[in-house]
Amino acid sequence: MNKFYAKDVHECKESKDIRMIRIEINNAVLRFKTSSAIFSPSGIDKGTLALISQVSFDKNDKILDLGCGYGFVGIYASKIIEHKNIVMSDISDDAIELSKYNAKLNGSEGISIVKSDCLNNIKKDNFSLILSNPPYHADFAVPKKLIEQSYKKLKIGGKMYMVTKRKDWYKNKFISIFGGVDIKEIDGYFIFMAQKRKKQDSSEEKNFNNMSKKLRKKYFHKNL
Repeated sequence: MNKFYAKDVHECKESKDIRMIRIEINNAVLRFKTSSAIFSPSGIDKGTLALISQVSFDKNDKILDLGCGYGFVGIYASKIIEHKNIVMSDISDDAIELSKYNAKLNGSEGISIVKSDCLNNIKKDNFSLILSNPPYHADFAVPKKLIEQSYKKLKIGGKMYMVTKRKDWYKNKFISIFGGVDIKEIDGYFIFMAQKRKKQDSSEEKNFNNMSKKLRKKYFHKNL
């Protein structure tokens, strides 16, 4: 993992509801217009920073910033990855409007920004990375859909990263869909990484299903 740092978050209120924030992250200085209607308007939240600290972006990646808010993750990635290979999506009209404004503000106009309920309106597929900091719901209907739909949109070898403050349900869900998951805890946040692998042939799948939980975990880490 490359050395990661984020600092110098500055905030300037334009009005009661609108703010401008600036952040220096690795070698990029980014500015964002935010709103009280969108999550974490005063600065990039710690969960999102923890999430991207675990991601190694490659210039050839094709990524989906799922639930993009005002656009931080996708716009940060655009400083490494070609804009045409980045999609940002959110269900909120305010988030879409702010993401478009911020993409232009940071010279990332080539990013595709799509209004979508989960991945329902995402036409592209074969993503190498899908990144998400989902809202914390009382039930798990939304993250269930996000994980299930993301699996179908990843290419073989592609990875989904998700950050939450809960562990057990997400761990079990990722294992049920992807066959395994890596989990790292940072400052009270859990970062999940699951990789889409080729389907096992029938004999290998049978052997896998007969493994104990301990052996399954060992098998998953060996085959990452």
